[in-house]
Amino acid sequence: MHMEGSLSAREKVGVQDFVLLDSHTSEPAFMDNLRKRFQENLIYTYIGTMLVSVNPYKDLELYTQKQMELYQGVNFIELPPHIYAVADNAYRVMCSERNNHFILISGESGSGKTETSKKILQYLAVTCTTTEKLQIIRDRLLLSNPVLEAFGNAKTLRNDNSSRFGKYMDVQFDYKGAPAGGHILSYLIEKSRVVHQNHGERNFHIFYQLLEGGEDHLVRWLGLDRNPQTYSYLIQGECAKVSSICDKSNWKLVRRAFTIIEFTEADIEHLFGIVASVLHLGNIKYEEDTHGHAIIKNGTQMQWISKLLGIPVSILQEALTHKKIEARSEEVLSPLNLELAYYARDALAKAIYGRSFNWLVNKINGSLANKEPPKKTVIGLLDIYGFEVFETNSFEQFCINYCNEKLQQLFISMTLKAEQEEYETEGIEWEPVQYFDNKIICELIEEKHRGIIDIMNEECLRPGEATDLSFLAKLEEKVGDHPHFLTRKLADPLARKSIDWVDFKLIHYAGEVTYCAVGFLEKNNDLLFRNLKEVVLKSKNYILRDCFHSSELDSRRRPETVTTQFKNSLTSLIEILLSKEPTYIRCIKPNNYKEPGKFEDVLVRHQVKYLGLMEHLRVRRAGFAYRRKYEIFLER
Repeated sequence: MHMEGSLSAREKVGVQDFVLLDSHTSEPAFMDNLRKRFQENLIYTYIGTMLVSVNPYKDLELYTQKQMELYQGVNFIELPPHIYAVADNAYRVMCSERNNHFILISGESGSGKTETSKKILQYLAVTCTTTEKLQIIRDRLLLSNPVLEAFGNAKTLRNDNSSRFGKYMDVQFDYKGAPAGGHILSYLIEKSRVVHQNHGERNFHIFYQLLEGGEDHLVRWLGLDRNPQTYSYLIQGECAKVSSICDKSNWKLVRRAFTIIEFTEADIEHLFGIVASVLHLGNIKYEEDTHGHAIIKNGTQMQWISKLLGIPVSILQEALTHKKIEARSEEVLSPLNLELAYYARDALAKAIYGRSFNWLVNKINGSLANKEPPKKTVIGLLDIYGFEVFETNSFEQFCINYCNEKLQQLFISMTLKAEQEEYETEGIEWEPVQYFDNKIICELIEEKHRGIIDIMNEECLRPGEATDLSFLAKLEEKVGDHPHFLTRKLADPLARKSIDWVDFKLIHYAGEVTYCAVGFLEKNNDLLFRNLKEVVLKSKNYILRDCFHSSELDSRRRPETVTTQFKNSLTSLIEILLSKEPTYIRCIKPNNYKEPGKFEDVLVRHQVKYLGLMEHLRVRRAGFAYRRKYEIFLER
């Protein structure tokens, strides 16, 4: 590495802003510039004010205190492209124009979004002079990350620290421009991971951290064995130990974070009581009695769950082997068979984990809340699960990819569409730039009564035996002629080979994904037997009691399906973003193997294409590089 001596020569590799590219319409020239810079460890390049970032998969020492100071208050174009320049620019414009911003970080799974978002948060927390009171807020902002990552991230095939939930965080600044508080919104955590992982993947980090790093007295009190191989919920993917992840030191960080975020010892005992109960639940083995009913012979696990959740064993045992049925004004207990008993057990594990995650987010929000209400401006940070394609793609990938589809639509309407419309209304001569508008795909998924989500909800609600196959048939009937939808029945003989009878294929903006419909209706319904809810409401574990509400027992009201809730929360997220000034960071993954220095042309070209980078460049290049509202320009 010839770092120091020839710094200026090194910085001159290619152009640091694509707008300056001579052949700005040529994709090979674009790729060439990206590749040359990547090979010199110049992972950041601008397109105007947008930052393109290529994941280096190695530590480049780009994020030192010295680097941070270098970028503070410096004009955007004076220094080489950097994530700090983007953060600083948003911060300074916010301070001078008193308006709200958001930074949208997008890219597929493993492209570096989570790390990018951490670095921005660090920068925003450090840029301003601070008082002792603000120091506490700053620490809490930074330490909310390791806690949420421990409970909400996991090792997947794409990524050792993959966000399995969506996170939007507002950092609030006071009138002097110092961080004064924050607020986090979380989106749809991937609960199915609690009970099942695909080969080569792990459950959420926190389970492994607790077993590996937890203090002796805590682990003993929870009735746990330090070996993750003991727990069936931790070994579905057959890779409980990962050399690249240090669970022990991550546990120490989470522990420290808890003290700063004002967790009491009781909070920690109750929270980990729930985490440990999930592990004990996963080890419950059912046997069949002579009537084919499920019974639990070995009660060891039950004893521990009963102790940790403060629910008598007999009540717990009954709820895990029976279902309450309302028959003519009275309730009847109906014994479960093996399959339904395992379903009930897994549903309980997912529900208590998913809800305690939401409790955790609320608890962190309480500690970040700005107690004094002076006029505040905010910078929002969006780090959300990236577009994913696996060997088998299920309901979770469908939701994640739908979310990315929505964000892409927002990006298109805020840049390519809005920008061009502005030139037209101002009567400036303009040659329209063609681009693919993915609104058509969003509508296929979310249109009222005719979109995939509503068709799925109808199948979940209708009386009679709805199955994943009847859902698939409904899709074929209602959206079968849509150009972005395909099933085996609808495909031509050549495409047919790649689609199974239980699959449907969506042609997303970022590529084709084949979804396996098995489990879609069950996961969308997300039902927890009513008597399990009743039992949990009796728990002495106050976190658990906080997470469930007695109003849920009113069985007249059918709870909203998962996709309905998700669709509504995405709609309100888009509303939040539309009210703020945007900054975009597009993350690119150079290869599929997390290998440093390896730049795979085909893979990168595909991302450049679907992220619309060439179109964005053309619009930027054809338009005006410097733009300000007239009043602000005048004032300046």
